[in-house]
Amino acid sequence: MVCSWDFSLPRGLFFILLLQVSMWGSDSFLVIGPSEPIVAMLGGDTVLPCSVSPAMNLETMELWWFRSKPSEPVYVYRDGVEQPGEQMVDFKGRAELLKDYINEGKVAVRIHNLRVSDNGMYKCFFKKGSYYEEASLELKVIGLGSGPHTFMVGPEDEGIRLKCTGKGWFPQPEVQWKDARGEKIPSLSEDETQDDDGLFQIEASVIVRDSSQSEVSCSMKNPFFGQEQVETIFIPEPFFPRTSPWKVAFLVTFLILGIFVGAVVYLAWKEQQERKKLSKAQKEKEEEMNAKVSFEKELARRKELYQQDWRKAEIYADWRKEQFKAMAVTLDPNTAHRNLSLSENGKSFTENVPPNGDTPALQDQGASEDILNVLGQECPSAGRHYWEVEVKAKTDDGSGTKWALGVCSKTAWRKGWFVESPEKKFWVVMYKEGKVSVPASHKESLSLRQLPRRIGVFLDWDAKQVSFYNMIDGSHIHSFTGIPIHEPLYPYFSLRGAGTSLTICLDSDHTETRPDSSSKPLVTHSNRCDLSVPQEALSLLPP
Repeated sequence: MVCSWDFSLPRGLFFILLLQVSMWGSDSFLVIGPSEPIVAMLGGDTVLPCSVSPAMNLETMELWWFRSKPSEPVYVYRDGVEQPGEQMVDFKGRAELLKDYINEGKVAVRIHNLRVSDNGMYKCFFKKGSYYEEASLELKVIGLGSGPHTFMVGPEDEGIRLKCTGKGWFPQPEVQWKDARGEKIPSLSEDETQDDDGLFQIEASVIVRDSSQSEVSCSMKNPFFGQEQVETIFIPEPFFPRTSPWKVAFLVTFLILGIFVGAVVYLAWKEQQERKKLSKAQKEKEEEMNAKVSFEKELARRKELYQQDWRKAEIYADWRKEQFKAMAVTLDPNTAHRNLSLSENGKSFTENVPPNGDTPALQDQGASEDILNVLGQECPSAGRHYWEVEVKAKTDDGSGTKWALGVCSKTAWRKGWFVESPEKKFWVVMYKEGKVSVPASHKESLSLRQLPRRIGVFLDWDAKQVSFYNMIDGSHIHSFTGIPIHEPLYPYFSLRGAGTSLTICLDSDHTETRPDSSSKPLVTHSNRCDLSVPQEALSLLPP
């Protein structure tokens, strides 16, 4: 490999010299200000110098000194003369241009009688033709106020409180307490305020408890200038408070007495809490009794309103039962489809499904479309009657199950497949695919709060009406009105779905044996009453 020389350093110097030569041959220049902050005393004078490089005559240039932005000019020099009209009011008569070396590119602005407001950043701006440059300067104004004045305030907290004050400082001075050995003592408190001129007034305090610290000094130091002023105070030993033996005895006695009083107060408080607890329990019991009495009165009032016009109020299934006579319905085996299995007491039935789950053995070809139905033996001809039917499905959501119940006419066609609708003399509610509906010219799906498991059928022969209720929550399901009763009506039931049963409930006994004769009873019916007034009952209640 051929050996090569390293020309990086000479090459850099060459470019710098070339740049310098090019600047000398044009109007371009650099403005240079002091690299360190300018420190000046409050009330004195200071100089803000700036120069250009390369050196040139600045008399024909436009020279500006301003604060953070050009709209705050401190001094303006243009066309060889000062421009006082463009100067800030705060600097009028306090700023002048020093131009002894203006031909050499060096100028400065002197500011007289420095104020706290003069502290901060400045810029000098030089312009020649269309070319201009600027530089930044920082001025730190320092005010060394009156020396710290230290004095004793008096005994406090088993010691002597000392206070140190000072005023006329800028910026805020650092306050420090020290003992005779030069060890620092932390201040108890320090408060500082600024007067209208922006100068700080300081007040610091400390508590000296050790009599060995009889000599204490307070110092205030300017954080920038470093100048410090100190004042020392001597505390005679007799000034320190002494602990009396009677005081110790008093404190011990007071402590024991305090513990005794605290125990008495605690026991009294505990007894009071027990009384409050007992009183609260008794009050809650009284409120519960009053609520029960109020509830019974409200219930009696509603029932009285209900009895006045119960036919218009399709609510309160339990109260409606008082207007109807319970009918002990028994299934008629002579009307039962051959694929239905009836219980021995004639109160429940299921679909007859072989143990292997295949198609029923008694089912003929085409019988899969049959509606498996059965009638009740009873045939009311007058008055008001009701009966209740409980539905037990193999699954909670009743999937795979289809059932219908209500009344039908004696001459209604019930063989094979038929339509269970009022036009065909069937007045029923039916369930299929998770929905309860009413058969009509088009099936109308009912919006119910819950799927009914126990359904009450209310037949009002004289009013020609059949109503259906959910006997678990007492809600109304549907009503058929204006039934053309020209012939006997029978309780009607139909079912399709393995593992599902329909059971007719006795009014005197709300449990029935399952069709499979198991010993487990069906869900016991419970009466519920809602304290809130249903929307349908508002017309019955007084305003």
